[in-house]
Amino acid sequence: MKTSTTPDRAPRSAPPVHPVDEKLPFPKLAALGLQHVLVMYAGAIAVPLIIGGALKLTKEDTAFLIAADLFCCGLVTIIQSMGIGKVGIRLPMMMGVTFTAIAPIIATGANPQLGLPAVFGGVIVAGIFTLLVAPYVSRLLRWFPPVVTGSVVLIIGVSLMRVGINWAAGGNPTIPGPSGPINNPHYGVPSHLAVSGIVLLTILFIIAYCRGFLSNVAVLVGILVGFAITLAMGQVNFVGLRSAGWLQIVTPFHFGWPVIDVMTAVTLCVVMIVIMIEGVGQFLALAEVVERPLVNDDIARGLRADGVGAIVGGVFNTFTYTSYAQNIGLVQVTGVRSRWVCVTAGAMLIVLSSFPKLSFVAASIPQYVLGGAALVMFGMVAATGVRILGHVDFVGNRKNAYIVAISLALGMIPLVAERFFAQLPDLLAKFCQNGILLGTFSAVLLNVLFNARESASPIVPPVVEASRT
Repeated sequence: MKTSTTPDRAPRSAPPVHPVDEKLPFPKLAALGLQHVLVMYAGAIAVPLIIGGALKLTKEDTAFLIAADLFCCGLVTIIQSMGIGKVGIRLPMMMGVTFTAIAPIIATGANPQLGLPAVFGGVIVAGIFTLLVAPYVSRLLRWFPPVVTGSVVLIIGVSLMRVGINWAAGGNPTIPGPSGPINNPHYGVPSHLAVSGIVLLTILFIIAYCRGFLSNVAVLVGILVGFAITLAMGQVNFVGLRSAGWLQIVTPFHFGWPVIDVMTAVTLCVVMIVIMIEGVGQFLALAEVVERPLVNDDIARGLRADGVGAIVGGVFNTFTYTSYAQNIGLVQVTGVRSRWVCVTAGAMLIVLSSFPKLSFVAASIPQYVLGGAALVMFGMVAATGVRILGHVDFVGNRKNAYIVAISLALGMIPLVAERFFAQLPDLLAKFCQNGILLGTFSAVLLNVLFNARESASPIVPPVVEASRT
Protein backbone atom coordinates (compact mmCIF):
# COMPACT_ATOMS: atom_id res chain seq x y z
CA MET A 1 0.00 0.00 0.00
CA LYS A 2 1.42 3.25 -1.12
CA THR A 3 1.31 6.12 1.19
CA SER A 4 1.59 9.58 -0.15
CA THR A 5 3.60 11.98 1.80
CA THR A 6 3.38 15.72 1.38
CA PRO A 7 6.61 17.54 1.80
CA ASP A 8 6.74 19.90 4.73
CA ARG A 9 6.09 23.40 3.60
CA ALA A 10 8.73 25.91 4.56
CA PRO A 11 7.23 28.49 6.89
CA ARG A 12 6.57 31.77 5.21
CA SER A 13 9.00 34.38 6.29
CA ALA A 14 7.53 37.63 7.49
CA PRO A 15 8.15 40.57 5.22
CA PRO A 16 11.24 42.47 6.32
CA VAL A 17 10.64 45.44 8.57
CA HIS A 18 12.05 48.70 7.28
CA PRO A 19 14.60 50.22 9.71
CA VAL A 20 12.28 53.24 10.10
CA ASP A 21 9.57 50.98 11.58
CA GLU A 22 11.91 48.82 13.66
CA LYS A 23 11.04 48.66 17.36
CA LEU A 24 14.28 48.49 19.31
CA PRO A 25 14.71 47.15 22.88
CA PHE A 26 13.61 49.68 25.48
CA PRO A 27 17.09 50.34 26.99
CA LYS A 28 18.38 51.22 23.53
CA LEU A 29 15.30 53.32 22.77
CA ALA A 30 15.78 55.21 26.04
CA ALA A 31 19.48 55.93 25.46
CA LEU A 32 19.00 57.03 21.85
CA GLY A 33 15.89 59.03 22.73
CA LEU A 34 17.75 60.88 25.49
CA GLN A 35 20.44 61.79 22.97
CA HIS A 36 17.80 63.37 20.70
CA VAL A 37 16.40 65.29 23.67
CA LEU A 38 19.83 66.68 24.58
CA VAL A 39 20.54 67.73 20.99
CA MET A 40 17.34 69.80 20.71
CA TYR A 41 16.93 70.86 24.37
CA ALA A 42 18.85 74.14 24.07
CA GLY A 43 16.74 75.33 21.16
CA ALA A 44 13.55 74.15 22.83
CA ILE A 45 14.03 76.16 26.03
CA ALA A 46 15.77 79.15 24.42
CA VAL A 47 12.65 80.46 22.66
CA PRO A 48 10.39 80.67 25.75
CA LEU A 49 13.33 82.09 27.73
CA ILE A 50 13.88 84.82 25.14
CA ILE A 51 10.19 85.64 24.76
CA GLY A 52 9.60 85.59 28.52
CA GLY A 53 12.52 87.96 29.08
CA ALA A 54 11.58 90.29 26.23
CA LEU A 55 7.98 90.54 27.51
CA LYS A 56 9.20 91.00 31.11
CA LEU A 57 7.18 88.07 32.40
CA THR A 58 7.58 86.95 35.97
CA LYS A 59 9.93 84.09 36.66
CA GLU A 60 6.95 81.86 37.43
CA ASP A 61 5.28 82.67 34.10
CA THR A 62 8.53 82.15 32.19
CA ALA A 63 9.01 78.79 33.93
CA PHE A 64 5.47 77.84 32.90
CA LEU A 65 6.25 78.83 29.28
CA ILE A 66 9.29 76.52 29.35
CA ALA A 67 7.27 73.63 30.79
CA ALA A 68 4.48 74.19 28.25
CA ASP A 69 7.00 74.28 25.42
CA LEU A 70 8.64 70.99 26.49
CA PHE A 71 5.20 69.40 26.78
CA CYS A 72 4.18 70.52 23.28
CA CYS A 73 7.57 69.57 21.80
CA GLY A 74 7.02 66.04 23.09
CA LEU A 75 3.40 65.80 22.01
CA VAL A 76 3.99 67.16 18.48
CA THR A 77 7.08 64.96 18.06
CA ILE A 78 5.00 61.89 18.86
CA ILE A 79 2.29 62.99 16.41
CA GLN A 80 4.87 63.63 13.64
CA SER A 81 6.95 60.48 14.15
CA MET A 82 4.25 57.95 15.06
CA GLY A 83 1.50 59.41 12.90
CA ILE A 84 -2.21 59.69 13.59
CA GLY A 85 -4.44 59.17 10.57
CA LYS A 86 -3.49 61.68 7.88
CA VAL A 87 -1.26 63.67 10.24
CA GLY A 88 2.45 62.94 10.71
CA ILE A 89 5.15 61.92 8.26
CA ARG A 90 6.07 58.72 10.20
CA LEU A 91 9.82 59.29 10.05
CA PRO A 92 12.30 59.88 12.93
CA MET A 93 11.57 63.61 13.21
CA MET A 94 11.98 65.77 16.32
CA MET A 95 9.72 68.82 16.49
CA GLY A 96 10.60 72.02 18.33
CA VAL A 97 9.47 75.61 18.65
CA THR A 98 10.73 77.73 15.77
CA PHE A 99 12.91 80.83 16.06
CA THR A 100 11.35 82.24 12.90
CA ALA A 101 8.25 83.47 14.75
CA ILE A 102 10.01 85.17 17.67
CA ALA A 103 9.98 88.71 16.23
CA PRO A 104 6.21 88.97 15.57
CA ILE A 105 5.45 87.19 18.86
CA ILE A 106 7.49 89.72 20.84
CA ALA A 107 5.95 92.63 18.90
CA THR A 108 2.42 91.44 19.70
CA GLY A 109 3.13 90.34 23.26
CA ALA A 110 4.76 93.68 24.12
CA ASN A 111 1.67 95.58 23.00
CA PRO A 112 -0.34 96.21 26.20
CA GLN A 113 -3.59 96.15 24.21
CA LEU A 114 -2.86 92.65 22.87
CA GLY A 115 -0.42 90.64 25.02
CA LEU A 116 -0.02 86.88 25.09
CA PRO A 117 -3.73 86.07 24.45
CA ALA A 118 -3.38 87.70 21.00
CA VAL A 119 -0.15 85.75 20.42
CA PHE A 120 -1.83 82.43 21.15
CA GLY A 121 -4.88 83.39 19.08
CA GLY A 122 -2.61 84.17 16.13
CA VAL A 123 -0.72 80.89 16.60
CA ILE A 124 -3.99 78.91 16.50
CA VAL A 125 -5.16 80.72 13.35
CA ALA A 126 -1.76 80.05 11.71
CA GLY A 127 -2.11 76.36 12.60
CA ILE A 128 -5.58 76.15 11.04
CA PHE A 129 -4.24 77.94 7.95
CA THR A 130 -1.43 75.39 7.69
CA LEU A 131 -3.86 72.47 7.92
CA LEU A 132 -5.95 73.96 5.11
CA VAL A 133 -3.11 74.72 2.69
CA ALA A 134 -0.94 71.65 3.39
CA PRO A 135 -2.37 69.63 0.46
CA TYR A 136 -1.84 72.56 -1.90
CA VAL A 137 1.60 73.64 -0.74
CA SER A 138 3.17 72.82 -4.12
CA ARG A 139 0.94 75.44 -5.73
CA LEU A 140 1.80 77.92 -2.99
CA LEU A 141 5.53 77.51 -3.58
CA ARG A 142 5.39 79.35 -6.90
CA TRP A 143 4.78 82.62 -5.02
CA PHE A 144 7.70 81.94 -2.67
CA PRO A 145 10.74 81.14 -4.81
CA PRO A 146 14.18 81.36 -3.14
CA VAL A 147 14.50 85.12 -3.80
CA VAL A 148 11.33 85.69 -1.76
CA THR A 149 11.94 83.04 0.91
CA GLY A 150 15.57 84.12 1.40
CA SER A 151 14.54 87.77 1.73
CA VAL A 152 11.85 86.93 4.31
CA VAL A 153 14.16 84.77 6.43
CA LEU A 154 16.90 87.43 6.22
CA ILE A 155 14.45 90.13 7.38
CA ILE A 156 13.34 87.92 10.28
CA GLY A 157 16.97 87.33 11.32
CA VAL A 158 17.84 91.03 11.15
CA SER A 159 14.68 91.89 13.11
CA LEU A 160 15.77 89.52 15.88
CA MET A 161 19.26 91.04 16.10
CA ARG A 162 18.05 94.00 18.15
CA VAL A 163 16.65 91.67 20.80
CA GLY A 164 19.84 89.59 21.00
CA ILE A 165 22.14 92.62 21.13
CA ASN A 166 20.14 94.30 23.89
CA TRP A 167 20.07 91.07 25.85
CA ALA A 168 23.84 90.75 25.63
CA ALA A 169 24.11 94.24 27.15
CA GLY A 170 21.78 93.37 30.03
CA GLY A 171 18.26 94.09 28.83
CA ASN A 172 16.50 97.01 27.19
CA PRO A 173 18.33 100.40 27.12
CA THR A 174 15.38 102.01 28.91
CA ILE A 175 13.06 100.77 31.64
CA PRO A 176 9.74 102.12 32.92
CA GLY A 177 10.08 104.88 35.51
CA PRO A 178 7.64 106.84 37.70
CA SER A 179 7.46 109.70 35.16
CA GLY A 180 8.29 107.82 31.95
CA PRO A 181 11.10 105.67 30.55
CA ILE A 182 14.53 106.09 32.16
CA ASN A 183 17.96 104.75 31.24
CA ASN A 184 18.59 101.20 32.42
CA PRO A 185 21.51 101.45 34.93
CA HIS A 186 22.46 97.81 34.25
CA TYR A 187 22.66 98.26 30.48
CA GLY A 188 26.16 97.80 29.11
CA VAL A 189 27.78 96.97 32.47
CA PRO A 190 31.28 95.59 31.68
CA SER A 191 30.68 92.37 33.63
CA HIS A 192 27.54 91.71 31.58
CA LEU A 193 29.38 92.28 28.33
CA ALA A 194 32.21 90.02 29.52
CA VAL A 195 29.89 87.12 30.40
CA SER A 196 28.04 87.50 27.08
CA GLY A 197 31.38 87.45 25.29
CA ILE A 198 32.50 84.31 27.15
CA VAL A 199 29.25 82.54 26.22
CA LEU A 200 29.72 83.54 22.58
CA LEU A 201 33.39 82.47 22.52
CA THR A 202 32.58 79.15 24.20
CA ILE A 203 29.99 78.34 21.55
CA LEU A 204 32.35 79.31 18.74
CA PHE A 205 35.22 77.30 20.27
CA ILE A 206 33.10 74.14 20.51
CA ILE A 207 31.82 74.55 16.95
CA ALA A 208 35.36 75.11 15.65
CA TYR A 209 37.22 72.33 17.50
CA CYS A 210 34.64 69.72 18.54
CA ARG A 211 32.78 67.19 16.48
CA GLY A 212 29.71 65.00 16.73
CA PHE A 213 27.38 65.22 19.69
CA LEU A 214 29.30 67.95 21.57
CA SER A 215 29.16 70.19 18.52
CA ASN A 216 25.39 69.72 18.34
CA VAL A 217 24.92 70.97 21.92
CA ALA A 218 27.36 73.90 21.64
CA VAL A 219 24.68 76.47 22.47
CA LEU A 220 23.55 74.53 25.55
CA VAL A 221 27.16 74.19 26.77
CA GLY A 222 27.77 77.92 26.22
CA ILE A 223 24.69 78.83 28.24
CA LEU A 224 25.73 76.44 31.03
CA VAL A 225 29.22 78.00 31.16
CA GLY A 226 27.73 81.49 31.42
CA PHE A 227 25.24 80.33 34.03
CA ALA A 228 28.04 78.80 36.11
CA ILE A 229 30.02 82.07 35.98
CA THR A 230 27.05 84.18 37.06
CA LEU A 231 26.25 81.66 39.77
CA ALA A 232 29.82 81.98 41.12
CA MET A 233 29.50 85.79 40.97
CA GLY A 234 26.28 85.66 42.99
CA GLN A 235 24.23 87.21 40.17
CA VAL A 236 21.57 84.49 39.89
CA ASN A 237 18.32 85.02 41.74
CA PHE A 238 16.61 81.81 42.87
CA VAL A 239 13.87 83.57 44.86
CA GLY A 240 10.70 81.48 44.57
CA LEU A 241 12.43 78.21 43.71
CA ARG A 242 11.64 76.66 47.08
CA SER A 243 7.93 77.44 46.77
CA ALA A 244 7.74 75.95 43.26
CA GLY A 245 6.09 72.53 43.24
CA TRP A 246 7.82 69.29 42.35
CA LEU A 247 5.17 68.19 39.89
CA GLN A 248 2.69 70.06 37.73
CA ILE A 249 0.42 69.45 34.78
CA VAL A 250 0.52 71.87 31.87
CA THR A 251 -3.00 73.26 31.58
CA PRO A 252 -4.55 74.90 28.50
CA PHE A 253 -5.24 78.66 28.32
CA HIS A 254 -3.07 79.43 31.35
CA PHE A 255 -2.72 83.08 30.26
CA GLY A 256 -6.40 83.53 29.35
CA TRP A 257 -8.59 82.75 26.37
CA PRO A 258 -7.01 83.45 22.96
CA VAL A 259 -7.78 86.73 21.25
CA ILE A 260 -7.76 87.05 17.46
CA ASP A 261 -5.76 90.04 16.18
CA VAL A 262 -5.85 90.21 12.38
CA MET A 263 -2.32 91.57 11.89
CA THR A 264 -0.77 89.03 14.26
CA ALA A 265 -2.66 86.18 12.63
CA VAL A 266 -1.68 87.26 9.09
CA THR A 267 1.97 87.69 10.09
CA LEU A 268 2.13 84.25 11.69
CA CYS A 269 0.46 82.72 8.62
CA VAL A 270 3.28 84.22 6.54
CA VAL A 271 5.78 82.73 9.00
CA MET A 272 4.08 79.34 8.61
CA ILE A 273 4.46 79.55 4.82
CA VAL A 274 8.21 80.00 5.33
CA ILE A 275 8.23 77.11 7.81
CA MET A 276 6.37 74.88 5.35
CA ILE A 277 8.80 75.65 2.53
CA GLU A 278 11.74 74.87 4.81
CA GLY A 279 9.87 71.79 6.07
CA VAL A 280 9.62 70.32 2.59
CA GLY A 281 13.40 70.45 2.35
CA GLN A 282 13.77 68.84 5.78
CA PHE A 283 11.39 66.01 4.84
CA LEU A 284 13.24 65.25 1.62
CA ALA A 285 16.60 65.35 3.39
CA LEU A 286 15.44 62.97 6.15
CA ALA A 287 13.82 60.62 3.62
CA GLU A 288 17.16 60.23 1.87
CA VAL A 289 19.01 59.71 5.16
CA VAL A 290 16.67 56.87 6.22
CA GLU A 291 16.37 55.55 2.63
CA ARG A 292 12.58 55.62 2.52
CA PRO A 293 11.34 57.56 -0.54
CA LEU A 294 8.37 59.82 0.11
CA VAL A 295 5.04 59.06 -1.54
CA ASN A 296 2.57 61.68 -2.70
CA ASP A 297 0.73 62.20 0.57
CA ASP A 298 3.76 62.07 2.90
CA ILE A 299 4.69 65.76 2.58
CA ALA A 300 1.07 66.82 3.13
CA ARG A 301 0.89 64.65 6.27
CA GLY A 302 4.15 66.11 7.56
CA LEU A 303 2.94 69.68 6.99
CA ARG A 304 -0.36 68.89 8.66
CA ALA A 305 1.65 67.95 11.75
CA ASP A 306 3.18 71.47 11.65
CA GLY A 307 -0.36 72.87 11.61
CA VAL A 308 -1.52 70.61 14.44
CA GLY A 309 1.60 71.64 16.35
CA ALA A 310 0.67 75.31 16.08
CA ILE A 311 -2.90 74.62 17.22
CA VAL A 312 -1.64 72.55 20.16
CA GLY A 313 0.87 75.31 20.94
CA GLY A 314 -1.81 78.00 20.98
CA VAL A 315 -4.03 75.94 23.27
CA PHE A 316 -1.24 74.98 25.69
CA ASN A 317 0.35 78.45 25.94
CA THR A 318 3.25 78.15 23.53
CA PHE A 319 4.13 78.86 19.91
CA THR A 320 4.65 77.50 16.37
CA TYR A 321 6.56 74.26 15.72
CA THR A 322 8.84 72.93 13.03
CA SER A 323 11.19 70.01 12.42
CA TYR A 324 14.68 70.41 13.93
CA ALA A 325 17.48 70.03 11.40
CA GLN A 326 20.10 69.19 14.05
CA ASN A 327 18.21 66.01 14.90
CA ILE A 328 18.17 64.99 11.23
CA GLY A 329 21.95 65.30 11.38
CA LEU A 330 21.96 63.11 14.48
CA VAL A 331 20.02 60.40 12.63
CA GLN A 332 22.67 60.49 9.91
CA VAL A 333 25.54 60.40 12.42
CA THR A 334 24.19 57.51 14.51
CA GLY A 335 22.75 55.52 11.60
CA VAL A 336 19.71 54.62 13.77
CA ARG A 337 16.64 55.15 11.60
CA SER A 338 13.83 53.91 13.86
CA ARG A 339 11.05 56.49 14.27
CA TRP A 340 10.24 54.92 17.64
CA VAL A 341 13.43 56.48 19.01
CA CYS A 342 11.89 59.91 18.41
CA VAL A 343 8.55 58.75 19.81
CA THR A 344 10.44 57.78 22.98
CA ALA A 345 12.23 61.14 23.00
CA GLY A 346 8.84 62.87 22.74
CA ALA A 347 7.60 60.94 25.78
CA MET A 348 10.74 62.03 27.68
CA LEU A 349 10.03 65.69 26.87
CA ILE A 350 6.51 65.34 28.23
CA VAL A 351 7.90 63.86 31.45
CA LEU A 352 10.45 66.69 31.74
CA SER A 353 7.66 69.26 31.42
CA SER A 354 6.13 67.92 34.62
CA PHE A 355 9.02 69.12 36.83
CA PRO A 356 8.47 72.86 37.47
CA LYS A 357 11.61 73.26 39.57
CA LEU A 358 13.71 72.36 36.54
CA SER A 359 11.90 74.97 34.45
CA PHE A 360 12.26 77.52 37.27
CA VAL A 361 16.05 77.07 37.34
CA ALA A 362 16.17 77.59 33.58
CA ALA A 363 14.08 80.75 33.96
CA SER A 364 16.65 82.08 36.46
CA ILE A 365 19.40 82.34 33.81
CA PRO A 366 20.31 86.06 33.48
CA GLN A 367 19.41 87.84 30.25
CA TYR A 368 22.98 88.69 29.33
CA VAL A 369 23.93 85.00 29.46
CA LEU A 370 21.19 84.24 26.96
CA GLY A 371 22.27 87.29 24.96
CA GLY A 372 25.61 85.71 24.11
CA ALA A 373 23.80 82.63 22.77
CA ALA A 374 21.13 84.72 21.05
CA LEU A 375 23.76 86.46 18.94
CA VAL A 376 24.64 83.05 17.50
CA MET A 377 21.10 81.73 17.15
CA PHE A 378 19.59 84.86 15.64
CA GLY A 379 22.61 85.38 13.45
CA MET A 380 22.09 81.85 12.13
CA VAL A 381 18.51 82.76 11.16
CA ALA A 382 19.87 85.63 9.06
CA ALA A 383 22.62 83.36 7.71
CA THR A 384 19.96 80.86 6.63
CA GLY A 385 18.35 83.63 4.60
CA VAL A 386 21.71 84.38 3.00
CA ARG A 387 22.22 80.68 2.26
CA ILE A 388 18.85 80.49 0.49
CA LEU A 389 19.70 83.65 -1.47
CA GLY A 390 22.92 81.94 -2.53
CA HIS A 391 20.81 79.81 -4.91
CA VAL A 392 19.34 82.91 -6.59
CA ASP A 393 20.63 84.03 -9.99
CA PHE A 394 21.75 87.63 -9.47
CA VAL A 395 23.96 87.70 -12.59
CA GLY A 396 21.57 86.51 -15.29
CA ASN A 397 18.62 88.28 -13.66
CA ARG A 398 19.73 91.55 -12.09
CA LYS A 399 16.15 92.34 -11.07
CA ASN A 400 16.46 89.81 -8.24
CA ALA A 401 18.90 92.14 -6.48
CA TYR A 402 16.23 94.85 -6.40
CA ILE A 403 13.74 92.45 -4.83
CA VAL A 404 16.14 91.72 -1.98
CA ALA A 405 17.32 95.32 -1.59
CA ILE A 406 13.88 96.97 -1.44
CA SER A 407 12.30 94.25 0.70
CA LEU A 408 15.14 94.39 3.23
CA ALA A 409 15.03 98.18 3.34
CA LEU A 410 11.26 98.26 3.92
CA GLY A 411 11.51 95.52 6.55
CA MET A 412 14.11 97.58 8.44
CA ILE A 413 11.95 100.72 8.73
CA PRO A 414 10.11 99.73 11.95
CA LEU A 415 13.46 98.78 13.54
CA VAL A 416 15.25 102.07 12.92
CA ALA A 417 12.34 104.56 12.79
CA GLU A 418 9.48 103.53 15.08
CA ARG A 419 7.37 106.62 14.24
CA PHE A 420 7.91 106.46 10.47
CA PHE A 421 4.27 105.44 9.84
CA ALA A 422 2.73 107.14 12.89
CA GLN A 423 0.63 109.59 10.85
CA LEU A 424 -1.05 106.88 8.73
CA PRO A 425 -4.57 105.54 9.49
CA ASP A 426 -4.50 103.00 12.31
CA LEU A 427 -5.07 99.83 10.26
CA LEU A 428 -2.50 100.80 7.62
CA ALA A 429 -0.04 101.89 10.31
CA LYS A 430 -0.34 98.49 12.03
CA PHE A 431 0.44 96.73 8.76
CA CYS A 432 3.41 98.96 7.94
CA GLN A 433 4.84 98.80 11.47
CA ASN A 434 5.24 95.04 11.08
CA GLY A 435 8.60 94.78 9.32
CA ILE A 436 8.26 91.09 8.50
CA LEU A 437 4.82 91.51 6.96
CA LEU A 438 5.88 94.64 5.07
CA GLY A 439 9.06 93.01 3.75
CA THR A 440 7.21 89.83 2.74
CA PHE A 441 4.51 91.77 0.90
CA SER A 442 7.20 93.73 -0.90
CA ALA A 443 9.18 90.62 -1.88
CA VAL A 444 6.13 88.76 -3.23
CA LEU A 445 4.84 91.80 -5.14
CA LEU A 446 8.22 92.68 -6.64
CA ASN A 447 8.84 89.07 -7.63
CA VAL A 448 5.52 88.99 -9.49
CA LEU A 449 6.37 92.33 -11.13
CA PHE A 450 9.90 91.40 -12.19
CA ASN A 451 9.61 87.63 -12.65
CA ALA A 452 5.99 87.19 -13.76
CA ARG A 453 6.84 84.52 -16.33
CA GLU A 454 8.81 82.39 -13.87
CA SER A 455 6.12 82.78 -11.18
CA ALA A 456 3.44 81.49 -13.55
CA SER A 457 4.69 77.90 -13.37
CA PRO A 458 5.30 75.69 -10.34
CA ILE A 459 8.89 75.37 -9.19
CA VAL A 460 10.95 73.22 -6.90
CA PRO A 461 12.88 75.67 -4.72
CA PRO A 462 16.68 75.23 -4.70
CA VAL A 463 16.60 75.00 -0.90
CA VAL A 464 14.95 71.59 -1.35
CA GLU A 465 17.57 70.49 -3.85
CA ALA A 466 20.29 71.66 -1.47
CA SER A 467 18.84 69.53 1.30
CA ARG A 468 19.23 66.40 -0.81
CA THR A 469 23.00 66.68 -1.01
